[in-house]
Amino acid sequence: MASFTGTDKLMRKVYYQYDASSRAYKRVYPTLRQRFLSFLGRLLKSALLGGLFFLLYWFLVDTPSMGNLMEQNSRLQSQYRLLSRKVDDALLVLSDIEERDDNLYRVLLEADPVPDAVRQSGYYGTNRYAELADMPLSELVISTSQKIDLLEKKLYVQSRSFNEVVDLSREQDNKLACIPAIQPVSNKDMKRTASGYGYRSDPIYHVTNFHRGMDFACDTGTPVYATGNGVVTFATWQSGYGNMVVIDHGYGYVTRYAHLSKITVRKGQKVIRGEEIGAVGNTGKSTGPHLHYEVMVGGNNVDPVNYYFMDLDADQYEEMIVLAENHGRVFD
Repeated sequence: MASFTGTDKLMRKVYYQYDASSRAYKRVYPTLRQRFLSFLGRLLKSALLGGLFFLLYWFLVDTPSMGNLMEQNSRLQSQYRLLSRKVDDALLVLSDIEERDDNLYRVLLEADPVPDAVRQSGYYGTNRYAELADMPLSELVISTSQKIDLLEKKLYVQSRSFNEVVDLSREQDNKLACIPAIQPVSNKDMKRTASGYGYRSDPIYHVTNFHRGMDFACDTGTPVYATGNGVVTFATWQSGYGNMVVIDHGYGYVTRYAHLSKITVRKGQKVIRGEEIGAVGNTGKSTGPHLHYEVMVGGNNVDPVNYYFMDLDADQYEEMIVLAENHGRVFD
């Protein structure tokens, strides 16, 4: 028994089978399963041929669009490498800025450096870059992304640090304006320097006492000036000191001006360096017209001679030291 196929006018395949008993071909109708298997076989053959032609075309035929795509990919790789190098350069420049910030600006302003743990914090060890792992050149892409994130974080920290440095600088300017820095009377020739800080013989009791300030011998009525910006906390009579003014300059600094003939400020008044606060006199425990001047830091008396740096040059400062140490006449 043999079979063959034919084609009707609708282009549909027709199957015949030879019948030996009747010696004739009879038409055969295939089952649905046979038709499906036949269709599936033709489909697979077509897919294999199509895939083969596509691969041949892909590897053997260099189309303009494919060439452009490869060129663009090459340029993208070069740009990523260039970007990575530029980020490295930016991190080096930023590292130099951080060094100056910690070891220069903050040292001058007496501020602590920014902790390394804050400056170096980044995103390493997280799954932040997991989505980049499947990209071409993933190692380069992830490394560059990490550097950019680190640069962004360090720039933020440095920006905050500079804001703090600016605030500290402004505060330092204010502090410098408040620290006692001039003589309380006009004394450019230093002829008014009478006695300095330290142990001296008391002019009344004739015993050795510790003299907690400096005396300036002046005529009654000589103007007395605030030696730094501050607030008047005392402006009246004080036993032993006579008429006295006390100024709180902030930052732990306080100055005292005693034996005044008159007081020209009141308690609670703000004063600035060089502002007249009274006049030299001979009030209280005093043996002659003079100004008794004290400087206190943190509640303790210190030698006022170290707080005339805006008035005296180096030579004048040396002369003032000699005059203050000469155990001259003490007026109180």
